[in-house]
Amino acid sequence: MRGLDKVVPDPAAAVADIPDGASLAVGGFGLCGNPMELIRALLAQGTSGLSVVSNNCGVDDWGLGLLLDAGRIVKMTSSYVGENKEFERRFLAGELEVELTPQGTLAEKLRAGGAGIAAFFTRTGVGTQVAEGGLPRRYDGAGGVAVASPPKEVRTFDGKPYVLEEAITCDVALVHARRGDRAGNLVFHASARNFNPLAAMAGRLCVAEVEELVETGDIPPDDVHLPGVFVHRVVEVGTDVEKRIERRTVREG
Repeated sequence: MRGLDKVVPDPAAAVADIPDGASLAVGGFGLCGNPMELIRALLAQGTSGLSVVSNNCGVDDWGLGLLLDAGRIVKMTSSYVGENKEFERRFLAGELEVELTPQGTLAEKLRAGGAGIAAFFTRTGVGTQVAEGGLPRRYDGAGGVAVASPPKEVRTFDGKPYVLEEAITCDVALVHARRGDRAGNLVFHASARNFNPLAAMAGRLCVAEVEELVETGDIPPDDVHLPGVFVHRVVEVGTDVEKRIERRTVREG
C-alpha cells in the first residue's frame, strides 16, 4: 500500500514543479469546487505564461481571477466569462487570448482527452461562428480583431450536419474534492462534480486538493467519483476552507 501513497505535505509542494508556460485544466463550476489552495500556491510561486482550460475564470478576487489579476494567464479556454471585469478589460485590451467553447462541448473535449479520444463530432455550434469561424480570440487593443477562430470541419451523418471538435489535454490538472484517499480516489460534492473529474482526466499530471483525507480503502468503491489512476498528487486542505457564491440572489421579506 505504501507504493500507492500519493500524498504531498502542502499545496506549495504539490505545484512546485509546474513551469512557466504550462497548460492547466482547472476544475470548478462558477465558484463551486475551485481548487483555491492550489491556485494560491501557484500565485505565490510566481508561475506565469499559463494557458488555462476551465469552465470560467472566477471573479476579480477569487478563483482563477487571482492568477488573471496578477497577469499570469495568457490564454483562457472557457464557456462562461461573464462575472469577471478584469477578464473583460484584458480581453478587449488585447492582453488575453480567449477561446470560447460551448459548455457541453468543453466538458466533452476534456473527457475525450482523458479517455484517449482525439476528436468527436457534435451538433452543437453548427451554423454558428463556433463552426464557421470568426469568433474573436484576441483583440488588437484598438477595437479590431487580431486573431479570430478558424473554421472547423463539418460533416453530415444521417442527413444532419455535425462539427468536428478536437479533444483537450493539458500539462497539469488542478482539482478540488470533498474527500480523497492516499491512492488518489476522489469524491466530489454536488456541483463541484461538474468539471473537476473531467479536468482531472485531461491533465497529464493531476494534483488534487481534498478537504478530507482518508486511508486507502475507506471510500467504498461504489462511492468513488474519480479513480486514483487519474490522480498523481493529493494534498489535504481541511474542511474549513472558505467557499464563496458567485452571484447571490435573494428575495426581500
